[in-house]
Amino acid sequence: MKTKNAARAKKIKLFLMDVDGVLTDGKMYYIPGKGAEMVEIKAFHSLDGIGLRLLNQFGIITGVITGRESPGTEERAKGLGMGYAYQGFLSKLEPLRQILAATGLKPENVAYMGDDWTDIPVLKRAGLACAPANALDEVKAAAHLVTKKEGGMGAVREACDFILKSQGHWATVMNWVETAHWPEMKKDPIKIVRFSDAGGGK
Repeated sequence: MKTKNAARAKKIKLFLMDVDGVLTDGKMYYIPGKGAEMVEIKAFHSLDGIGLRLLNQFGIITGVITGRESPGTEERAKGLGMGYAYQGFLSKLEPLRQILAATGLKPENVAYMGDDWTDIPVLKRAGLACAPANALDEVKAAAHLVTKKEGGMGAVREACDFILKSQGHWATVMNWVETAHWPEMKKDPIKIVRFSDAGGGK
């Protein structure tokens, strides 16, 4: 299976992922805002950030497709140089279709990581389907690669490292580590799509 996954990973040019339960541990915190409204807070792991930046450095586009809309998610996506941030999409096939059309890539060029049932349709179409250790059993069954780490605890980084190693970039990365020379991060122009902007709901 590892050999098959490495062969799949060699073809990856786009890494998409869910947010809650993948880039975060799935917990949501609410604190009072300026008025009577409550503000949702998410926590992201720095390990994942480095992995996603490295994918970007080697020309692999990254992005999120999530069922919730969150300013925090948007800010994180911008900060990591992601190419796409689709928010409020419980049905994730249309965002995938749009991204493939925009990039000209094929499903075999896509890695996707998800943890819940809403991710399964995309996982079944992805060239490299990934799930964190905390994913539901049905999601793990649809995945090629199940990480040892849980979402929000470095699961995305684990998948990033696997892709980088499979594509032969690891020696370059380790050289950057040893010499403490990190190239300036490339930032793709990000496309942000909010389902609510089209008059829809979540």
